[in-house]
Amino acid sequence: MDNKEFKSAPASYFTGKAFLKTLVAADEITNCNISEVVFEQGCRNNWHTHPSNQILIVKEGTCWYQEEGKSIQKFSAGEAINILPGIKHWHGASPDAPMVHFAININTENGMVNWLEPVTDAQYNAG
Repeated sequence: MDNKEFKSAPASYFTGKAFLKTLVAADEITNCNISEVVFEQGCRNNWHTHPSNQILIVKEGTCWYQEEGKSIQKFSAGEAINILPGIKHWHGASPDAPMVHFAININTENGMVNWLEPVTDAQYNAG
């Protein structure tokens, strides 16, 4: 990983270390944001929702993904997750290996993300 391209993800929204690289920034013409996100092993983001769809495409490793009230799902490299607006969820790496995904946020004029509480160790370890 080239540290010049990636920035540390905000620690207030992640348990563990994650790094972000913006590939396409939303602006007044392009209402889409695309980022590459690197999660170190065991890292996950807080529970959150999106005002519009978010699409995750797993690049490396296994993405752990959970929607509120459902069990953890595991997605491998090359698989995609289409997260519908308003769905409370989290995603991250497995406990034993890092994970990289592309995060595509559409209709960014509606906002990007609504951050909520951290995922507890008990919730994460239920995977």
